[in-house]
Amino acid sequence: MEVEEQVVEKLVEKNWKITTAESCTGGLLAGRILNVSGASSVYEEGHITYSNMAKEKILNVSHETLEEYGAVSVQTAEEMAVGAAKIANADVALSTTGIAGPTGGTKDKPVGLIYVSCYILGNVYSKELHLKGSREENRAKTVEEALELFLENYCEKRK
Repeated sequence: MEVEEQVVEKLVEKNWKITTAESCTGGLLAGRILNVSGASSVYEEGHITYSNMAKEKILNVSHETLEEYGAVSVQTAEEMAVGAAKIANADVALSTTGIAGPTGGTKDKPVGLIYVSCYILGNVYSKELHLKGSREENRAKTVEEALELFLENYCEKRK
């Protein structure tokens, strides 16, 4: 069973709703989830917030967070997940932000530095990735890691 099928299965079992907030993956994460038959019963909405302005305006990422830590930071990824969950009234939210490459990297934030966050019923889990593939490979691996992050932190004892 593919990872996205496992995610949808868990969401259906609990009757949880999920939303996505994507930057570097640009809709790939939503697409992977929506490729699963039955996803329409759990998927609420998705947001592609590529610019800082969109992150602030749509997901309520604080201007201070973006100024202090930047768009490519665990703080921004977490605020994206929390903001998406709140505006969609969802139980689960997945977010992605990073530098897929091949350009855009700096010494402090190199190409392949990506953050994924997962909001589950008020708890937020995050992962920092250091990927070395092509742009397409980095984006695909980010989606995989975001889906895995949900599965790693999903607990049968939750509501």
